[in-house]
Amino acid sequence: MTSSTPDSSATAPAGIPPVLAEVVRSGFVEGHHRGSLVVLAADGSVELALGDTSAPVFPRSANKPMQAAAVLRAGLELSGERLALAAASHSGETFHRELVRTMLAEFRIPEDALQTPPDLPLDPVEAEAYLAAGLGRDRVTMNCSGKHAAMIAACAVNGWDTDSYLAADHPLQRLALQVVEETSGESVAHVGTDGCGAPLMAISLTGLARAFRGFVLAEPGTPERRVADAMRAHPEYVAGTRRADTWLMREVPGALSKMGAEAVQAVALPDGRSLAFKIDDGALRATGPVLARALSLLGVDVPAVARMAEAPLLGGGREVGEIRATF
Repeated sequence: MTSSTPDSSATAPAGIPPVLAEVVRSGFVEGHHRGSLVVLAADGSVELALGDTSAPVFPRSANKPMQAAAVLRAGLELSGERLALAAASHSGETFHRELVRTMLAEFRIPEDALQTPPDLPLDPVEAEAYLAAGLGRDRVTMNCSGKHAAMIAACAVNGWDTDSYLAADHPLQRLALQVVEETSGESVAHVGTDGCGAPLMAISLTGLARAFRGFVLAEPGTPERRVADAMRAHPEYVAGTRRADTWLMREVPGALSKMGAEAVQAVALPDGRSLAFKIDDGALRATGPVLARALSLLGVDVPAVARMAEAPLLGGGREVGEIRATF
């Protein structure tokens, strides 16, 4: 990792998250995005910590690899694109929707068994085309539908109740919590409800980075390694054709990357170096520049990093500023 000392803009009084990105319009800094970030060395030690990286946060969809490992531990046989989709926050593109429906049919699950809230495609470009085609909000289109299809299928193969598969005390969700705790190396601090309705486990950013590191270093054939391998082999099913997770996993062989709502991101490189961060105000627009800067500190130099760093601000339809990392 390139040595770097955070500048004053990334520091803050105790208890206040440091500024990770600033909003610059017409040469004037008009706003800041605070947050916390941790980088782990290949041996798992903390190499860089900005903010309080030991405090619990909701990883949101960055928890999905752990949830996918749980369905494998429950005995569900998934591989390839299907397993990648089980760990996805997919864009709602046609190939995502078609594979979710295929998975439902293979396991004889009716679409109305999905308890995902009906939604439009996550990707704005896809959403415009979807609406132009006269389509409406749908449970399959919601970005978590692959995960929910896998969860219901895991319940079916075990004879567990499928109507209550999202209850925190359901056997599958207890197993998911166990996976989160084992891979993060810490106890879940709080259990909440994610945007898709599934139980959501709070852990620290350090624990999240540790979990991702564990997935890429896990023994071949283990549930964790199978999830990591499927995600890395089929990143377009994890995210979509216009998404940073896809770009990164395509361009950096062996990298594992997953975003989460409220501006959470976790990445592990194949040698075990890993990172996790959360933008405190949940502004997704800051995640690209912050992720690009963190990856550059790790020496990752691929076109995707430059693409992620681009977060232009417009004025009158033209670029007049940017959102940029400050550390």
